[in-house]
Amino acid sequence: MQPRTICLLSATALAALPCLIQAQPTAHYPPGIHGIMAATLPPPGFYVRDYNLFYTADHLNNSAGNRTGPANFEAFTYANILRPIWITDVRILGGYLGTDIVVPFIYRQLTSGGFDSSTFGLGDILPEATLSWHTKPFDFCCGVGEWMPIGDSAARPTTRPGLGYWGTMLTFGGTWYIDSAKTWSISALNRYEFNTEQRDTDTTTGNAWTIEWGIGKAINRTISVGTVGYYQAKVTGDTGAHPQPLNRVAAIGPEVALAFRPQKLFLSLRYEYEFVSDNRAQGNTVSFVLTKRL
Repeated sequence: MQPRTICLLSATALAALPCLIQAQPTAHYPPGIHGIMAATLPPPGFYVRDYNLFYTADHLNNSAGNRTGPANFEAFTYANILRPIWITDVRILGGYLGTDIVVPFIYRQLTSGGFDSSTFGLGDILPEATLSWHTKPFDFCCGVGEWMPIGDSAARPTTRPGLGYWGTMLTFGGTWYIDSAKTWSISALNRYEFNTEQRDTDTTTGNAWTIEWGIGKAINRTISVGTVGYYQAKVTGDTGAHPQPLNRVAAIGPEVALAFRPQKLFLSLRYEYEFVSDNRAQGNTVSFVLTKRL
């Protein structure tokens, strides 16, 4: 199995803080989970993936992207996410039918002004169905999933691991292999989330769009390197009792991926620095992901 067959799909509620003194993200989906060959799903088989996700920030930005907020602001999130993935031999419209479920355990810590809290627990889960296609120069994937508000939640500001609302997530992406040997790749993966009313506040968070991209080079059959990045934005306004402003964030950084073929084990490590941030925290994202084919 080639390194390009490994795709990092949806994870869960690890993300930058969306608005001033808030600890809940704009979207369930955390930017920074995917990078090199983001839109390439694995071939038919059963996989177990373990995500280790970290996010840190030490300041907030206003709508103009300038630093604001309390001087003592500090945010930290760690998520350990178990995710079984099954890609079947069943074909629909020429694509392989797949399914997976995300089960996150999340630790959040937030200090902002007079607010100081930390919480660990089970977050919201995501069952998902996917289709994937593999052609000579391209890979494509699409999917639909439903975020289920299983995790404990509360009105903002809070560090509880659940967001307190249902959300439908649509996915579409593609990977283009530039050379015939498929050592060079350009990939982009889009997520669009339709959010519903938050049970603790009677407020409906606006819809969110996330795109993750990667430009990668396979050095050999074991090592791949590349440049990756993400952009996430709340693209429609909130409605209800406590609306919050639109926000956006963009990041870029390096990735290294390793393939241990005899053990059917794959590792990836990426770091992304947020260079644009409006109406939310600005920080750094690190992800370390292990994938085992059974």
